[in-house]
Amino acid sequence: MHTQTLWLLFFMAFISGAFMPLQAGINGLLAREISSTLTATTISFVIGAISLLLIMLYQRDTITLSSLKNLSWWHWTGGLMGAFFVFTAAFAAPRIGALLFMGLVLAGQLTGAVLLDQQGWAGFREAPISLSKILGLMCILAGVWLIRRG
Repeated sequence: MHTQTLWLLFFMAFISGAFMPLQAGINGLLAREISSTLTATTISFVIGAISLLLIMLYQRDTITLSSLKNLSWWHWTGGLMGAFFVFTAAFAAPRIGALLFMGLVLAGQLTGAVLLDQQGWAGFREAPISLSKILGLMCILAGVWLIRRG
């Protein structure tokens, strides 16, 4: 992979992560304004789906029914997990604060990532758990504890 491409991917991942607490805050404010976390989550997903549909149409990307029929049940769970995250963010983040919420999200993400890498699940290459990975996770959890105390 070219160095410029790698840095672009790093930048995209960083910006995506930086948007997460902002997204949680916006969806929390939306939920408060309309008095429904579930409706706010639905609005968020509808806007996202329309945006992706427009981009897909612009790029003339197509999908066939036969390709959908070949999917396993678990291929459909990514959207459910996204909906759960957006709902949780809109509900929990305004109540516990952006920093603590994102610290807990990060701890959960990294714990899940270690397990996925260990097993090579979901298309990830196998990467065994090591002492340094465990120590890194413990540092994240210590950070969450420190954030909570503050």
